[in-house]
Amino acid sequence: MLLPILSATTVALSTRALAATNTTTAQSRALAAANTLQTWYNSATGIWNTCGWWNGANCMTTLANLAALDIDDTFNDVARGVFANTFAVAATVSNPIPGRGNDAASYLSSNGTGYYPATEGVPTGAANTALWLDGSYDDDLWWGLAWVAAYDVTSNTDYLDLAEGIFYHLSNAWPSKCGNGGIDSNYEHVYVGAIANELFLSLAAHLANRAEDSAFYRDWAQRQWAWFQDSGLINENNTINDGLTNDCTNNGQTIWSYNQGVILGGLVELHRATGDDSDSDSNSSSNSTYLDAAGEIAQGAIAELVDENHVLHDACEPAGCAPDATQFKGIFMRNLRALHAVAPDDIYAEVIEASAESIWANDRTDVNALGVVWAGPVDAAVVDASTHSSALDALVAAIEK
Repeated sequence: MLLPILSATTVALSTRALAATNTTTAQSRALAAANTLQTWYNSATGIWNTCGWWNGANCMTTLANLAALDIDDTFNDVARGVFANTFAVAATVSNPIPGRGNDAASYLSSNGTGYYPATEGVPTGAANTALWLDGSYDDDLWWGLAWVAAYDVTSNTDYLDLAEGIFYHLSNAWPSKCGNGGIDSNYEHVYVGAIANELFLSLAAHLANRAEDSAFYRDWAQRQWAWFQDSGLINENNTINDGLTNDCTNNGQTIWSYNQGVILGGLVELHRATGDDSDSDSNSSSNSTYLDAAGEIAQGAIAELVDENHVLHDACEPAGCAPDATQFKGIFMRNLRALHAVAPDDIYAEVIEASAESIWANDRTDVNALGVVWAGPVDAAVVDASTHSSALDALVAAIEK
């Protein structure tokens, strides 16, 4: 059963509603694309048809970020309805392997390295978290950030409790197989990837600015950033490779856009959480501020991934991005926008605006469905909820630069 925005029984976006909001072109485009995204939403599963479990978390985050701009009351009501429905049904219906490898108490007793004691310090939402976890730590953390985004729109503490519970479980997987910090990519503990570690940092930093025990999450974020800086994941060009080798050195693999993006949002939140944005109290060898570090990575990513027209690309284009890399570029844009909001730079604005304009002009079907190659031309055969929500991130970023 689909739950589209245009419905006789749910609050709907309409042509008249869009006109009545008197929004800018960027706002109208984002709202139109959000309307299209909802044609994939399945109320029975709690996620969007044509995309996977972790992509669903990103679809929800995209909707939440648009709702947080508070530009259309009708859309905001729809977004809140999606959050409530997804919260109620997605974990039990759509999670492919609920609870796999995430028995925190047993992991703690065998590993002995978790930050939480097994019988105390457990956040309110932890007991109800297991069904949201699938043993792939990046999947788990995407949902943690999605529920933070939903909390920001609604102030519903159930969503924040769930995000804290997800962090609680993942904290018990720290440190990674590389020994002195970080987390592995999944419950099998065979690979240390950049994305899971960036997400772990970002969720900790987001919670430091929202949860009751701010100092606890701030400490986690600072320790994770100190480890990340020293891990070798950031190369000499200030870009981030995919992960570490078995010898715990940079593996030189693909410079994916999302690996350059998540860290930006995490560092912005850590800047906010620490007030003076200094990482001198961490054990890092670097004296740069969090925003300085984010700026270096953003500039490195732009130099690597942006074309002469300032449009963002990934290495998989034009073909071969499915099933995962179709989501990546929007994640970068979402987090570049967060950095630009606190540390503005003309090049960030150029990339955001040029990418959004090119998507609308060159990578859009006649029903406002958005593809994976933002420079175009659109390939309608590969358009799905993942490609569309990723491009929607760029349209949302373009609303406020």
